Amino acid sequence: MTNLVKEVSGKITEAHKTETPIEFIRHEYTVDEDTSYAVQEEVVKGIANLQGEIAGYKISMTSAETQAIAKTHEPAYGTLLRSNLLESGEVLSLSSMFSPLIEPEIMFILTEDLSPGADEEEILRKSEIAAGIEIPDSRYKDWFPNFSLADLICDNTAVGRVIVAESVAPPSFEELANEGMELFHNGVKIKEGTASAVLGNPVSAVAWLSRKLTEHKKVLKKGMLISSGTFISPIAAEEGTYRVSYSTLGQVEVTFQS
Repeated sequence: MTNLVKEVSGKITEAHKTETPIEFIRHEYTVDEDTSYAVQEEVVKGIANLQGEIAGYKISMTSAETQAIAKTHEPAYGTLLRSNLLESGEVLSLSSMFSPLIEPEIMFILTEDLSPGADEEEILRKSEIAAGIEIPDSRYKDWFPNFSLADLICDNTAVGRVIVAESVAPPSFEELANEGMELFHNGVKIKEGTASAVLGNPVSAVAWLSRKLTEHKKVLKKGMLISSGTFISPIAAEEGTYRVSYSTLGQVEVTFQS
């Protein structure tokens, strides 16, 4: 481990442990993509002792809009721990988080190990899927939408909480791309979208992840969960109940209190 990776990962890990936001790392360090993922791996190791074993991955920046923010041409991934995963209906305290966002996402739960660089057909054959809400929450001050690619990857792509409903058998590739979503806040519809906003199809996002992990000598294993990417631009979480209703996957909800 280089001194740069050790120093940057130490600062971010300390922000996790003390629950104290920090300035963007780019203001003090120049970190390329490979180094950023090395930092992420050390950050995950640093907090895994506190928060549990690796449970899967999340895919970030699956739209052209969010990629433009970070000046990149592809998504990025973060590592999920068991403690990040919660069931539908959970009540969370805003005061215990930094600056959480709301992202309606489809979750993939692997029923078998995937081959390195698995394609869409294999992924659908070896997965169940579930309605979900990802709640990104970075360790940086005033982080969204002001982050750089290096900032985001180093901070484990702002992993916060992931709300997961009951899993079901996946539809066809074409049906999945057309899956619709409506987002409600305290019973009032505030957003809607379709799964095609996620790299054309959420399973294509998981295929990207499989290829990217292969480059990093990692594999997707049975039982892992993948949060595949948001249907809409993220919105700031506020007090109240958020409910997401999907066309065929059912519903998922989370409530925030002060």
